[in-house]
Amino acid sequence: MHDSSPLESTGVIDDDRLRLMFICCHPALALEARVALTLRLVGGLTVLEIAHAFLVSESAMGRRITRAKAKIKAAGIPYRVPTAEDLPRRLAGVLAVLFLVYNEGYLATDPDAVPVRADLTTEGIRLARLLHALMPEEGEVTGLLALMLLTEARRTTRVSADGELVPLDEQDRRAWDTALITEGHRLVRERLAAIAACEVPGRYQILAAIGAVHTSARHFRDTDWSQVLALYDQLVAVDPSPVVELNRAIAVAELDGPEAAIAIVDRLENRLHDYHAFHATRAELLRRLGRNQDARAAYEAAIELAGNTAETAILLRRLDRLH
Repeated sequence: MHDSSPLESTGVIDDDRLRLMFICCHPALALEARVALTLRLVGGLTVLEIAHAFLVSESAMGRRITRAKAKIKAAGIPYRVPTAEDLPRRLAGVLAVLFLVYNEGYLATDPDAVPVRADLTTEGIRLARLLHALMPEEGEVTGLLALMLLTEARRTTRVSADGELVPLDEQDRRAWDTALITEGHRLVRERLAAIAACEVPGRYQILAAIGAVHTSARHFRDTDWSQVLALYDQLVAVDPSPVVELNRAIAVAELDGPEAAIAIVDRLENRLHDYHAFHATRAELLRRLGRNQDARAAYEAAIELAGNTAETAILLRRLDRLH
């Protein structure tokens, strides 16, 4: 981006990094392009990490970012501090950037990085808090902050002492951060009140509500899976992505059994064949169905695609326990 005039004001955003995110998320670019470019220029993610977030190859993501830069130059898109009136049009991009930065911190996709990066999760929450203070009436801003807080509450239980990823059903819930859970639940209730007044919830608000259900259960067995599934049904209507459908299938498995879930998962293969979580989820369902040979092949595919050492460790353990 370029502009011959000097920057005379920081506008309505005091924080340098958050301001840069809004500057980079220019509505002249397609949403995916502006998010990818902002993640690279401001978010501090590598091209490989961004590619994993979008489920594309590193080379494809590199070309996408290059094209976005070229469009900015060719169109003369100005590098200007956005006004208060500009913020709503750029908000979707900024929210996506913050969500993906936090996700990369919560579970790194780079095999050479530590599995959990507290620097990224902490920064994501810091920026989300600032954004919430700036735009408190925006439901998706509140939803994203609540989602981050409820996820962050579980971060210290995410990886075991020996470096293995700990799934939700094996985490020590006594070690979850109750202060973050309390704050996250308060924000979710705030959004539920607005939704009851006929507002339509967006993606981050629904994800936060799912997080609230999980963090409300004292034990994994106490999870209200019918409520989780109902929320995923809402999420599919808002965001019909294959990853959302995969996560919905996990709730189906808990509620209706692995046979019902595997039928859903198998329909996603063409769209998620390069996604390790698809193969890992399928492997676990096949194991529960007693189809150990098929489960073994699925675990091996997941291990081949796994993003970090913690994921690889748990997949290897699950593979070893097959007879």
